[in-house]
Amino acid sequence: MHNYLDFEKPISDLEGKIIDLKKLASEDESIDTSDEIARLEVRVREAMVDIYSKLNPWQKTQVARHPQRPHFIDYAARLFEEFTPLAGDRKFAEDAAIQTGLGRFRGQPVAIIGQEKGNDTKSRLKHNFGSARPEGYRKAIRILEMADRFGLPVITLVDTAGAYPGIGAEERGQAEAIARSTEMCLKVKVPIISVIIGEGGSGGAIAIATGNRVYMLEHSVYSVISPEGAASILWRDSTRAKEAAANMKITAEDLKTFGIIDGIIPEPLGGAHRDPDSVISATGDVIAGALAELTPQPGEKLLNDRRQKFLSMGRNL
Repeated sequence: MHNYLDFEKPISDLEGKIIDLKKLASEDESIDTSDEIARLEVRVREAMVDIYSKLNPWQKTQVARHPQRPHFIDYAARLFEEFTPLAGDRKFAEDAAIQTGLGRFRGQPVAIIGQEKGNDTKSRLKHNFGSARPEGYRKAIRILEMADRFGLPVITLVDTAGAYPGIGAEERGQAEAIARSTEMCLKVKVPIISVIIGEGGSGGAIAIATGNRVYMLEHSVYSVISPEGAASILWRDSTRAKEAAANMKITAEDLKTFGIIDGIIPEPLGGAHRDPDSVISATGDVIAGALAELTPQPGEKLLNDRRQKFLSMGRNL
């Protein structure tokens, strides 16, 4: 069963009827519901095409946060062979919000960094809902340094509402850790390919997304702050998140227009959670194309192009 978003009620009603008909047919083999089911399935697709062709930014935010949307662990399991997790920042602790490791991507050795939100109460608490503390970013720095030392391309998968804003995180230097991680992304002489697979929230995202190539899934969002946070600051009213999302230009289409990202990866009709395998495969194809383009380039060129890419943002608007 799918978890339906509030704007998907027409879809949930139709799919509910299909489930009822299938149950009826299974209980009484003399009843043939195949024609009615086929008719309803056509209506479901039509409803999905209609709804998903005109999603507003707030609705896209909801899709990006969908509880059944594939997370880092799903991508890691399907895209990387011989994945060996690496833990700890060698200074304070292990932060499960950021997952790192070494593996092979279609036979090529790579370093991997990603944010994991978790998919049930226990795992969400373990991964702190994908909101990393300073040690998470210091772990990312350690992996970036290792990748640079051994000439390994870096693949980062971004999915966070933002870095953790708790007192302990601030006491241990949250802002400094984010800045150092961003700096390290700009210093390495290996390719960095980043994909926003869900939410890309603030410095918590860009700390591992300062890449040579940055891509977004079609219904992901990328912003300086969450819509709720922006509404709380601007109007002191978090219920105006929908209005904030509309004004912040957080969708993949907006960010591609502004030159913030390099490409958009299409999602299956109804969002990535409807067909995780196809969207993960499509993401792998995009990463493979970027690696083929970037891997032969000299380290100094990769570094300089990456720096120039981010320094030029906003100058031609």
